[in-house]
Amino acid sequence: MNEAAACLAPASSRQPVAVVGAGIVGLCCAWLLQRRGHPVLLVDPALEPSGSAARSPDPERRSGSTAALGVLMAQVFHRGRGRAWRLRQRSLELWHSWIPLLEAQGHRLAYRHGLLWLAADAEELLRQQRLVEERQAMGLPLEQWDRERLSALEPSVPPAASGALFSPRDGQLDPGDAMAALLADARAAGLRSQARRVTAIRRQGGADGWRLEGEGGEALAVTPWLVLTAGVACTDLLRNLGHQLPITPVLGQALELSLVAPPAWSWPGVVVWRGVNLVPRPDRPGGRHFWLGASLEPGHVADPARLAALRHWGDAQLDWLASARVEQRWHGHRARPVDRPAPVLEQLEPGLLIASGHYRNGVLLAPASAEWVVTQVEGAPQPR
Repeated sequence: MNEAAACLAPASSRQPVAVVGAGIVGLCCAWLLQRRGHPVLLVDPALEPSGSAARSPDPERRSGSTAALGVLMAQVFHRGRGRAWRLRQRSLELWHSWIPLLEAQGHRLAYRHGLLWLAADAEELLRQQRLVEERQAMGLPLEQWDRERLSALEPSVPPAASGALFSPRDGQLDPGDAMAALLADARAAGLRSQARRVTAIRRQGGADGWRLEGEGGEALAVTPWLVLTAGVACTDLLRNLGHQLPITPVLGQALELSLVAPPAWSWPGVVVWRGVNLVPRPDRPGGRHFWLGASLEPGHVADPARLAALRHWGDAQLDWLASARVEQRWHGHRARPVDRPAPVLEQLEPGLLIASGHYRNGVLLAPASAEWVVTQVEGAPQPR
């Protein structure tokens, strides 16, 4: 049994756990804990009583996880050591193990290997060349692509791209598919859920640990282990306990477009140009759809000028993109920790865990974050 599969083995002892927040991180935590035999309660107002996700009244406003594009950038990460690097590599390994397991249970997941990062200028091309050399020395299969190879792609990539870095093991996972699969699989294993908003956390005496309270002050649960994965909402919940953990929202806009002409996608996966991702979705009906995003904006109000720049992929100057039809637009907020690196993985008090503030990498880092939570609950040594 490999290490990624071993993390799914049943635990030797079982601990009741409540998880607050049903985004991709909370769902990975709940799913993994439930798979290992722990009784889990998942609490989030966006859950319907049946356990399915509720629809937002504003179709253009989505939660952080449902607004994400699901791009997995692990092996192209600019640093090759430290906690951020280790979390990315471990999470990618876990996704590669979990996806076929979920699919074998009959769950549909749209996952595609491959990420092509285009170089916009000579300086970026040089950084890519150095990164390829460094990663190949580590045994990772990154490749440098020249302009001639890019010219063979259909549809065409931005003409200003002078070269590219290709990472075959990075890629993209549809967050909606992943969340639905994790939730359904966990519920089949006994996961309980409440579609309620937690407004306060109280310390309990003895082994009871923590009391979760709803909007009317009523008790939603009493549990020895509590995992907070609720993004920006964690700040207020923890403040009442005397913990200062500022997390700020960063807005992002994204688009779904469709090609006018019949598609002939020959791209090797996601393509990144000037920091913006274009995600082909040939799995969608007609094979013409793709996602474009996401912007980085301060505040809570989406900027139309940022959306206009996003619509044309910056300065891509591509006729096929200019003629594409906008099918959907949406925005959401990423949870970014203030004055500390993302994500926040910490045991604040006995039985109180925080796994939140993943900023732009919630989908990528969710499995490794869930594994960290399990090590805390079960008292196992943390992976190094």
